[in-house]
Amino acid sequence: MVRVPLTPADRQRGERLGVLLREARGERSLTDVATAAGISAETLRKIETGRIPTPAFFTVSALAATLDLSLDTLAGATRPSAVP
Repeated sequence: MVRVPLTPADRQRGERLGVLLREARGERSLTDVATAAGISAETLRKIETGRIPTPAFFTVSALAATLDLSLDTLAGATRPSAVP
């Protein structure tokens, strides 16, 4: 299977998602949040830094639940119009 290259907009969306997740995590450790969400700390680190700009839906859903964020909030933050 050939992956379609990510566009600059895809990468920017991933970076905005990472910023939102980092802010929501606050003082909680990366390891604690990752464990609670059922993912590895390395996966969360990559999402937060934008190295995984298009994480799987179930990963995002688990992080949203763990961080008490609605999926609507995450979707809104990653829309192109969300850029300040």
